[in-house]
Amino acid sequence: MSHDPRPIHPQWTRRRLLGVGGALTAGLLSGCRAVTPPPSLPAALRGPTPMVAPASAPRPLGVHPALAQKLAQMVLVGYGGSARQADVPLITDVRERAIGGVVLFEPGGPQQLRMLNTELSGLARVPLLIGVDQEGGQVARLGAGQGYPASPAPQVLGARQDADYTYASATATAAALKAAGINHNFAPVVDVNTNPANPVIGALGRSFSADPDVVAEQAAAFIRAHRDQGITTTLKHFPGHGSSRADSHVGFVDVTDTWQELELLPYRELIRLGLVDAIMTAHVFNAQLDMETVATLSKPILTGLLREQLGFDGVIFSDDMYMGAIARHFDFADAVVRAVEAGVDVITVSAHLADGQSVAARIVDILAAAVDDGRLSETRINDSYRRIVTLKQSWG
Repeated sequence: MSHDPRPIHPQWTRRRLLGVGGALTAGLLSGCRAVTPPPSLPAALRGPTPMVAPASAPRPLGVHPALAQKLAQMVLVGYGGSARQADVPLITDVRERAIGGVVLFEPGGPQQLRMLNTELSGLARVPLLIGVDQEGGQVARLGAGQGYPASPAPQVLGARQDADYTYASATATAAALKAAGINHNFAPVVDVNTNPANPVIGALGRSFSADPDVVAEQAAAFIRAHRDQGITTTLKHFPGHGSSRADSHVGFVDVTDTWQELELLPYRELIRLGLVDAIMTAHVFNAQLDMETVATLSKPILTGLLREQLGFDGVIFSDDMYMGAIARHFDFADAVVRAVEAGVDVITVSAHLADGQSVAARIVDILAAAVDDGRLSETRINDSYRRIVTLKQSWG
């Protein structure tokens, strides 16, 4: 198959996106190098993506300290270590830049993890979000083999349709997170299992059910259990990844012909019940909702649909901006700014270092430059900061 080496431009329409065929997984951005993980490892289980980002841009002049702190709160980085190392730039990111949070990928055993999180929290001038992907089943960073309680897969819980059992199971999970010093779980997945062969959702047992009502009921029990332990949660992946035939970790994913409006029902119901702390975006293209770009970069989807139509005013996390669906087809700096323009409050990346440099510093520089040249307003930044502070206040 012939390959077009040009990266996909963010303004291309669906017709042009579909017309480039094999180029969707071939074109890499100048200055970025995405390394494909071993095919034997399920995409959802991969750790931080090896990635080389463009060199950090000079910090714009005239950015006052209060704004810099707000911008830093809009950054969440991945950390693959299990212990603090004094020379790791993550320490500077937390202590000096006051970044918003860290998501842990290889946290180690309970005692080691507690020590790491205690040190990280102690370094933070602003309460630090310390998160983990503890969905259950195949996506559980805290494994039973490391001394943590077993976490059943969402598919197993959904098949039982026993909300009390799900609550009890999720309580054990949340209590283990709390004991380890983790305050946020990037779960539950509320993608509806409309395609059981979906390589990144259905095939890994990450969806509760093909019935959106069951998904909502199970997710509600999961969330309530976490809240009762003082742990906040994130629904994912908006506006729905359950029908996809491809994996957005790897490249472009179009759900236009498979997505159904029923995939919004769990979000609608959980928002109505007041159970949603945060929502994570999906890097999927859905021309039913926006014919121009992927959901993470779409103002019609994140602001028009999620904020205005569904009435959600909590934190929106981007999915990992180093995933192939973004990194292979968009300029990194442009994608970061466009995500915030669209409605994202926290930019998520699966690593804290790129080419030996701090990813957090790079993102803060990008956002500061966008404020400086007028692409982003301070009002827009203040809205995100307010939502982030509100989420952190819920920890008590």
